[in-house]
Amino acid sequence: MKRSVILSLALAALLLNSCDFLRSLAGRPTSEQLEEKRVAIERVQEEERLRARLDSLEKVRRRMEDSLAALETHLLDSLSQTKGTLLNPSKLGGLYTTKLEARYYIVVGAFRTRSYAERKLTKCNEAGYTATIISFRNGLLAVGVCPSDSLNDTLKKLRELRGNGICPEDGWILVNE
Repeated sequence: MKRSVILSLALAALLLNSCDFLRSLAGRPTSEQLEEKRVAIERVQEEERLRARLDSLEKVRRRMEDSLAALETHLLDSLSQTKGTLLNPSKLGGLYTTKLEARYYIVVGAFRTRSYAERKLTKCNEAGYTATIISFRNGLLAVGVCPSDSLNDTLKKLRELRGNGICPEDGWILVNE
C-alpha cells in the first residue's frame, strides 16, 4: 500500500510539474498553441517582407516606365527638331517583296520608276552607305540607308546624311514592325 501511495504521489507530482498541465489549469496557452502562434507570426512577417519586395519592384517598374517615356519624348522631340518623320510600312500599303532585317531605315528617296531608285541606290553606295531598295504594295520604290535597330543611332545618322546632302529635307525614317 505504501508503494502504491508513493507511486501515485510521484505520478501526480510529475503531472503537476508538467508545464502544459499547469498552463492549462491556469487558463494559459500550451506549448503547442504557442508554437502555432509563433508559426503564424513568422508567416505574417514573411508575407510583409514579400509585400515590401513587390512594392519595391513596382516602384522600380514605374520608374523605368517613366524613364522610357521620357526617353521616347526626348527622341520624338529630337526627331521633330530634325524635321524627320516616322512611318510604318503599313501606312504605305505594306511591304511588297522586300524582307527588311533591321527595325529602322532612313528613306532618302521614294520613286515610282525603278531606274530612278537604282540611280539613288548607286549614289548612296558610292558615298559609303549601306543602301537597299524597299518595294511597297502601292508601287513606291524607296531607297533605305543605314539599317539599324536603335532609333537613337538612326536619328544621328539622319542628321549626318542631311549634312552630307545624301538625304533631302523630306527624308523619313521607316519603322519595320
